[in-house]
Amino acid sequence: MLELVLGDRTRVPLVEDVTIGRAPGNTVRLEDPAVSRRQARIVVSAEDGTAVVEDAGSSYGTWLDGHRLDGREPLKDGSRIHIGNHELVVERRRGEEEAGRTIVVERGATTQGGRLGERPQPRSGYALKRLEASEGDERWVLRDLESDRFLRMTDADARLFELLDGRRSVAELLRESKRLQGPAGRVRLVRLLAELADRGLLAGVAGEAPAPAPPRRGLRRIPVSWQRTWSGAGTFFQRLYERGAWRIFTRPGLTAIAVVVAAGLVAFPYLVVARYGTPFVVAQKVGFGALVFLLGRLAVAAVHETAHGLTMASFGRRVDNAGIKLVFGFPYVFVDTSEAWFEPRRRRVAISAAGPIADLSMGALFALCCLALPGGAGRDIFFQLAFAAYVGAFFNLNPFVERDGYQIVADLLGEQGLRRRARAQLARRLSGRGGPDDSRLLTRYGAFALAWSAVAACFAVGLSLRYESRLATVAPESVVWACMSAVWIVLFLPVLAALVGPLWSRRRLT
Repeated sequence: MLELVLGDRTRVPLVEDVTIGRAPGNTVRLEDPAVSRRQARIVVSAEDGTAVVEDAGSSYGTWLDGHRLDGREPLKDGSRIHIGNHELVVERRRGEEEAGRTIVVERGATTQGGRLGERPQPRSGYALKRLEASEGDERWVLRDLESDRFLRMTDADARLFELLDGRRSVAELLRESKRLQGPAGRVRLVRLLAELADRGLLAGVAGEAPAPAPPRRGLRRIPVSWQRTWSGAGTFFQRLYERGAWRIFTRPGLTAIAVVVAAGLVAFPYLVVARYGTPFVVAQKVGFGALVFLLGRLAVAAVHETAHGLTMASFGRRVDNAGIKLVFGFPYVFVDTSEAWFEPRRRRVAISAAGPIADLSMGALFALCCLALPGGAGRDIFFQLAFAAYVGAFFNLNPFVERDGYQIVADLLGEQGLRRRARAQLARRLSGRGGPDDSRLLTRYGAFALAWSAVAACFAVGLSLRYESRLATVAPESVVWACMSAVWIVLFLPVLAALVGPLWSRRRLT
């Protein structure tokens, strides 16, 4: 069944004909000089419940989804009716187990709430959505449109959030929360108000200000990060998707990608084993090879982020911005996929997986080109490009670094803060302070993360040994081995840091 949602979130079920206008006697009365006495009519079919809307001879017209009504037009879930200064939204009534529509309160919308001690009300500039029941207890997502921070809420928290309409004092809210949810409701309300206040999401209450950064001295005065954003990225990805990129997301398109990725996973290991190329070396020149690798890495990263943006567009979500940044002199490109939080878990996984799949696809194409070319600079260049793509795929699919692979695992397991909690629990267990209530999932994840880091460090050590003979031609052998040993120590520092502290604490306890 469809419902008509008014500006104040009042819901009018469309079970019979509805009239809209300024005059008394209308089903929906809008006191607005820009609204005619009898503005529009919604006619509901008694047979199948479908609804159509028509203008009732108004002075300024009635608008549906951006165009002026000329006759009757059907209403569907998500239709928007503009009348005067009002926007009415048509929504399908959803079951409790289903995801709800995203409620967006744009920046600058009028609020009537005062300070926290008076009548609390969320400030404008937020979006709220209920996810599917399969998301777990905290299935409500509240997004701050200004800072892009998120707050997950339970059904009970969401019901209390609905009470924050600017008409009730804190004392009245406490009484109402106790009536609805018992003594626990008051505690839950206080916690909710505190979390909203910390994030600056209450009208009249400033959020928690970040601590000022300490002054930089010496070399630390050199900026380590530069960023340039592109606000038109959303429009670009939408147009790119509509002008042909949608074919990628069809079954033939996805099948072709799967075949290419599979071929590349066979071709690239063969190139490495058969020594078709050496990382960072093109035409016997390390500097030129490193430059090709860096440029290839940047190009692959751009395709990676484009895949994220196009997948967002395929689900009807808009990318807020994209851009490029330098961190310690290394270029990175990025696409803001914050809107993915409002999608079901399977779509969030698809958005996260799109980037690594693009890395694997590009690596496969470069590897196949390298395999087909005769020896020479051209083959060396394609080897560097394939190597750059597969390094990116390895890094982004790593489930123990907060990149795409981590997001996929966290979504599939339904565990928020997975990496932080797993590291803390592993440290407790290694130090001998673990308990019977520790999660086996977090323990296994923490152990696998440690093993992954050790294996990655060993792989890097093995790769570096291939350069020992080249470096020995430009420096004494003792210097070469000293430098390589220093690099190896740095590679294993994360593993040592995770083990030494907890094990030393364990020894002190015994």
